[in-house]
Amino acid sequence: MTAGYGRTRVLHDVSITVPSGRAVAVMGLNGAGKTTLLRVAMGLLPITSGSIVIDGEDVTGTRPSARVRRGLGYVPQGQLSFPTMTTRENLQLVAPKNAAAIDQILDLFPALRAVLDRRAGLLSGGQRQQLAIGRALLTKPKLLILDEPTEGIAPNVVAEIERTILELNSTGELGVLLVEQHVGFALRAAEHFYVLESGRITGSGEGGNDAGSRVRSMMAV
Repeated sequence: MTAGYGRTRVLHDVSITVPSGRAVAVMGLNGAGKTTLLRVAMGLLPITSGSIVIDGEDVTGTRPSARVRRGLGYVPQGQLSFPTMTTRENLQLVAPKNAAAIDQILDLFPALRAVLDRRAGLLSGGQRQQLAIGRALLTKPKLLILDEPTEGIAPNVVAEIERTILELNSTGELGVLLVEQHVGFALRAAEHFYVLESGRITGSGEGGNDAGSRVRSMMAV
């Protein structure tokens, strides 16, 4: 795909595949085009050429809401929440009559149980990130798209998010597209990786800690 903002091209013939039920990481430095890639995938930014395909269906011209119905769940950068609403209300907004589904999210992120009645704006960054991921999971996505989930997060919460991604992905029912600068986290969480530089794919391979030095050398400036 090729895409950008106005006359400024950001992505140049980028092709990425996320197999069903697998985790894939896209890594790159600031300005590489990672967030633009995710915005295109969600339909928040039109593409100049190419296509977006979900389960064999071309959804290139569809709205973001249609892509959510097709199974995309999106957690953008910034630990977004509804700050004046409580943690419980944030979750109920997505699943108003599904207490069992909310309980499943709280099992995945136990730290949220203690802050259910606290306004989201008063939560720590790590708690807000877990809340954001939890809200996305309540939509029952086939593919969860995460944009820099570890940014500004304490190491213990990073480990919790990593554990959750691995647990969800181990079932083979949920695919994950992870955009991340934290190389170690990304390679542990994903089975395959791509390196994006200046809007172009400059490398790819299998995940795992053994790939760390190779990826860091690709991202070196």
